[in-house]
Amino acid sequence: MSEVIERIDQTRELLLAALASRDWEAVGELDLECRLCVDDVLAEALSNEDEVRASLEQLQAVYRQLIEVASGERQSVVDEMAKIRQAENATKVYHLFT
Repeated sequence: MSEVIERIDQTRELLLAALASRDWEAVGELDLECRLCVDDVLAEALSNEDEVRASLEQLQAVYRQLIEVASGERQSVVDEMAKIRQAENATKVYHLFT
């Protein structure tokens, strides 16, 4: 396996670990590293097409998972903010009648 593909596989594993622990700062840093890896892998794609394709497909699966989890987290924050606004409004109404 080429050095570039090993690097992308290692970065993918680190990205999965960061996702599992919800370490969004690490996810951001690893995303940048993945972009660099993909640039390098594309330069090597002609000589190692099958390995490159497999590695990139695995990375794509991780990004799908990342998007799904991040979307869920974002929705949780939106729901929590809605509950906070509801509580604030209820407090305002309560104070009007006291």
